[in-house]
Amino acid sequence: MTERATAKRERLVASAAELLHRNGVGATSLADIAQLADVPLGNVYYYYRTKDDLVRAVLAAQTEQVAAMVDGFAGLPGPAERLKALASRWDLMRDVVARYGCPFGTLTTELNRRDDGLDRDAAMPMRGILDWAVSQFQELGCAEPRDLAVALLSAIQGSALLAATLRDPELLSAQVHRLHDWIDTLIPV
Repeated sequence: MTERATAKRERLVASAAELLHRNGVGATSLADIAQLADVPLGNVYYYYRTKDDLVRAVLAAQTEQVAAMVDGFAGLPGPAERLKALASRWDLMRDVVARYGCPFGTLTTELNRRDDGLDRDAAMPMRGILDWAVSQFQELGCAEPRDLAVALLSAIQGSALLAATLRDPELLSAQVHRLHDWIDTLIPV
């Protein structure tokens, strides 16, 4: 694929991700995505035959973003700091999350209603976060690392949902700070 074609594909995926997050899958058309990406609608079909194909590309991109995000935490001094950095990512997005919800959670929730494979694909970004968090709690030496990882991700996602429901970014920020305090209680002395 040429550099220009790759750039178009990337613009389509980025535009689709933005619109799917903001409007949902059902309310987003390929024409909407093409317009935002500044790609003629006919060209979209060259890259993605269906909207579902484009949604799969967005999910793959989100999964890659999760991997890059957690890889970026590797330079932090320990698992507690890395877990706090994870929670802080939602604090950094608090205004967007309070308006549209979590980019991963909203898409997962919408696609989870389906039974055509996209529901399983939609779980991959969250599963990546969860699996990584389990490994961090294991490294921290915690008993029940999976339960703790589920508690952490549930607290983040629940706070994101409430922040979006109440349109209150500070709610999310406050909960992230509480999660930092909770993580500190898990550090062995």
